[in-house]
Amino acid sequence: MDPQKISELKTFVQLCTGNPSVLHLPELGFFRSWLESLGATIPAASKNEAPPASSKKEETSSAPPPCSAAPKPPLSESEESELEIDKDGVIEPDTDEPQEMVDLDSVEVTDEMMDQANEKKMEAITALGDGELDKALGLFTEAIKLNPRLAILYAKRASVYIQMQKPNAAVRDCNRAISINPDSAQPYKWRGKAHRLLGHWEEAAKDLAMACKLDYDEEASALLKEVQPKANRIAEHRRKYERKREEREVQQQKERVKKAREEHERAQREEEARQQSSGAGGGFPGFPGGAGGFPGMAGMGDLFSDPEVLTAMKDPEVMAAFQDVAQNPANMAKYQNNPKVMALITKLSAKFGGPEA
Repeated sequence: MDPQKISELKTFVQLCTGNPSVLHLPELGFFRSWLESLGATIPAASKNEAPPASSKKEETSSAPPPCSAAPKPPLSESEESELEIDKDGVIEPDTDEPQEMVDLDSVEVTDEMMDQANEKKMEAITALGDGELDKALGLFTEAIKLNPRLAILYAKRASVYIQMQKPNAAVRDCNRAISINPDSAQPYKWRGKAHRLLGHWEEAAKDLAMACKLDYDEEASALLKEVQPKANRIAEHRRKYERKREEREVQQQKERVKKAREEHERAQREEEARQQSSGAGGGFPGFPGGAGGFPGMAGMGDLFSDPEVLTAMKDPEVMAAFQDVAQNPANMAKYQNNPKVMALITKLSAKFGGPEA
């Protein structure tokens, strides 16, 4: 016998000895049945023991595949126009109706169904080797219906879809396979190939790198070397435009702040002008025009060039009293005992030739 095969069998037996729950995997039903036919007693699966990765059930068929990054924002037309990527080998996406996906929780897989699924798989592999793609596709589909929890069946069918130039269908099968067993390299490999056919360079590079990480494959590695430079160029191009967007947003924010500040300053100037106009437009008893103001505003230029008047106007207390009396001349009585205010009134009265206060 082949020494390598014997070594692999020994390793498998050691695995079963250390973790008997492996024997309860659906795909090992035929082996479990053979052991029992020899009188062996299979230990019951421990409820506290985590099931092997290949027995994980998909929680929801629409859940995103593990290890998949959030989709990056697509480049705009103007951004794409500046980035030239060789699209040799890229094909038009297939638009067929999505293939049927069995609800994993609704099917109870028996040992007989697992055996039949394995037979269909072997027939499909033979048909695939003979180049009979349609036949292989049908046989893999039958096998999946018999044992929908076996991730490798979806990966195998995805490989057929790739040869049939149907990358979108292949992606759907690989998503299901990865949701069942995220530690299998095959679905990442075929999904990477599908993305490469679609021209999704970043996604292709990510999947092919994961496939090589899980189980190095020369074909996947060679394809990764082809798509990685394109993925890097796209990523760098996107970073450049993200920096431009950030710089543009910062500049727009600065302009908004500047505009708001200018509006605020303009409003302050208008308010000050209004207050000054309101204060100078009133009148004092004894001034020409009395409470009605200064006729023709004659002499106003000389008035506000007088140093004593300007000094008095800079005093907040005097200015407040001036505006108070300007609005209501009767309020002058409140300031009869305020020498600073009365000095200004006397000065103004003298300027306009009216009687002194």
